[in-house]
Amino acid sequence: MYDKEIRESLFFFLEESYGKSRILEEKVIGRARADCVLIQEDSFMGIEIKSDHDSYSRLEGQIKNYNQYFDYNMVVVGSKHAHSIENHVPYFWGIITVEEVEGKCDFYILRQEQKNPFCDIKRKASLLWKSELQEIQKKYGFPKYQNKSKSFLVNYLLERIAEEELQKDFSYLLLERDYTVFSVEGNGTEEEGTEEVKKGKKIRKKKYKRRKKSLTKTKLGVTHLIRKGSKRTVKK
Repeated sequence: MYDKEIRESLFFFLEESYGKSRILEEKVIGRARADCVLIQEDSFMGIEIKSDHDSYSRLEGQIKNYNQYFDYNMVVVGSKHAHSIENHVPYFWGIITVEEVEGKCDFYILRQEQKNPFCDIKRKASLLWKSELQEIQKKYGFPKYQNKSKSFLVNYLLERIAEEELQKDFSYLLLERDYTVFSVEGNGTEEEGTEEVKKGKKIRKKKYKRRKKSLTKTKLGVTHLIRKGSKRTVKK
């Protein structure tokens, strides 16, 4: 099976398996590109697809990048790789195998994903637009710092808000992101991420009701502040 034959059925399988979520395709992460990212309410999961026609030649480098950006990672492989893939990915990566059975994609969870011990929250934060980081600033009553860089905003938030709370904010904003709206930075350049729209990348958003676009303003409290196998068949 080829990559394009796997994707659409895989997305339905993921939405059915993980519930409330959003799938982003072809997301740039460092020097690599994630085939898809599953955004959940409290985590990001990177998903790499290796069809029967793909090799492992780039996988080692891809793993390093995935491990920096995502809370969980998973590889989806064609049946050709089913018996060897465990030797090529870390123990905490999930593994799903897929084969065609009577014209349908048959998915099998060979290994469940585990928490990635190498995820860097600053890398995750880089997936957000500057305007989205400013939304978080606004939520907690902080200045927007219109002329400051994204890295400044990220560091400012990390010094003041617990990572668990920020992760929920990150997820909320990516679940709600509107790719039809282009944001312009203070220097006149377009916001990071708008290239995804220009290149026609698919954005999937299902399984939950539309919520308010802006984060609800939060009063800072102790909980927010930092203290010093299953098997399913899917029709193609």
